Amino acid sequence: MATDFWSPIKLSLEVACISGLIVLVLGVLVARFMAQTEFKGKTIVETAILLPLVLSPSVIGFLLIFAFGKNSPFGQLIEWFFNKPVMFTWWAAVIASSVVAFPLMYQSAKTGFESVDKDIEEAALVDGAGHWLAFLHVTIPLSFKAIISGGILSFARALGEFGATLMFAGNIPGKTQTIPTAIYVAIESGNMKMAWLWVGCTILISIAMLMAVKLVKP
Repeated sequence: MATDFWSPIKLSLEVACISGLIVLVLGVLVARFMAQTEFKGKTIVETAILLPLVLSPSVIGFLLIFAFGKNSPFGQLIEWFFNKPVMFTWWAAVIASSVVAFPLMYQSAKTGFESVDKDIEEAALVDGAGHWLAFLHVTIPLSFKAIISGGILSFARALGEFGATLMFAGNIPGKTQTIPTAIYVAIESGNMKMAWLWVGCTILISIAMLMAVKLVKP
């Protein structure tokens, strides 16, 4: 029972950590680009970026299957390169969690970047700092709280992802079974004791995440 209990928790934390790191890096870079750049069709691009916030998880799961499945060019490329498909693997859970968590990181980072006084950034450029140096040493520190808040919320969202993960990664015990899917199976099988244990663990982690967000907010 101990192994059965800890396995989904361990997998969920691993998936949330990896997807959180991916989302943190990509979210900051994309948010920086979108905050600084004006181009035709920007509204459409930003709408696509934020779409996972409002789409049903089952729709996201379906789109991931379409994009990474065996019949898709990208899915066939992955299978050729790694000699196995990405669906129903640990990495499928990471991809699904990253997709649903990315908009939170992007929106928080973009809000932070847009709140930075442009005069401070321009002063750094006038003093001889390049755009990347100004970004690393001026923009990032001034937006740090917004970035960290976005990272924490993204981690929590990845940890609780269910629908897209179930469709794209499946529910294989010890391999792709995360806490939400384990709770679902436990309830379906009538094992309410295990379901409550996982629910309690999730609530405790979520409370810790929310408290962390409160601590880092300006």
